[in-house]
Amino acid sequence: MIDYSFIVDFLFMWIRVATPILLASLGAVICEKAGVVNLGLDGTMLISALFGVLGSAYGGNLFWGIIAGIGSAVIVSGIFAYFHLVLKANAVLCGTAVNTIASGLTVFALQLATGEKGSSSSLKSYVFPTVNIPVIKDIPILGDILSGHNLITYIAFVMVVVIWILMYKTPLGLRMRAVGENPNAASSVGQNVIKIRILATLLCGVLVGFGGMYLSMGYLSMFTRDMVAGRGFIALAACAMGQATPIGALISSMVFAFFDGLSNILQLLQIPSEFVQMLPYIATIFGLTVYSIQKIRLQNKKNKEMQQNVAE
Repeated sequence: MIDYSFIVDFLFMWIRVATPILLASLGAVICEKAGVVNLGLDGTMLISALFGVLGSAYGGNLFWGIIAGIGSAVIVSGIFAYFHLVLKANAVLCGTAVNTIASGLTVFALQLATGEKGSSSSLKSYVFPTVNIPVIKDIPILGDILSGHNLITYIAFVMVVVIWILMYKTPLGLRMRAVGENPNAASSVGQNVIKIRILATLLCGVLVGFGGMYLSMGYLSMFTRDMVAGRGFIALAACAMGQATPIGALISSMVFAFFDGLSNILQLLQIPSEFVQMLPYIATIFGLTVYSIQKIRLQNKKNKEMQQNVAE
């Protein structure tokens, strides 16, 4: 007899775990298409996770939590964009600075707000509601898997379609892709490269902000220290493996989320916790290795074809 309940629970958890990775990877797709490498996703998610909780707790409702969470993510993204795009600072250094500052800033702000350094459990924060999909919720097994998720989870999967339409069916998306592929050509026809890239970075901040808030106002109902746990870097890997496309980012995010969910299952068994916690990052390294090998092979193939054409 097959234990369907275990399979259903795992698939339900798989979708939950994929949500923050998917949102951050979609944000990375927008930046990548515009020619910006945003390594500050992890820190941006962490800051939005905290300020979403603080906003909802002190504002008294979910609305102020959303404003604080998204607003903080956009501000951080704006600071990153200003230093990298306007002042021409190195993208790696800017991203590292955001991640490093976020780790200390969130602990400091948490202590000021609650007197504690570990979590915001003493605050009465609000969470995003769960959504039961009409009709689907009544379908056996399928309803248990697809219905009853947090609102942000459904927003994340809808955003895959929205970002695809934005990037490939709108003038703004065309400008972003043009700026990312050939900034000099885009500039020669009157496009402001820096402004378009700043806009892309801010849009990325909105998506990453939702991903951060999901962790503290959906996946959990409170903020905990360093709760992002490298998901921003996993999202960057998902973006790279997905060829910086919304559909590719979705598939890659689901792959990484599978191993993240698997690590949660293995924690119930008598397996060293250190090994279990390594699984998502091992999968990330393995995925990037495979992607790099494929990219090198493709480049070598193109070079050979070019040499043959020149010889002919």
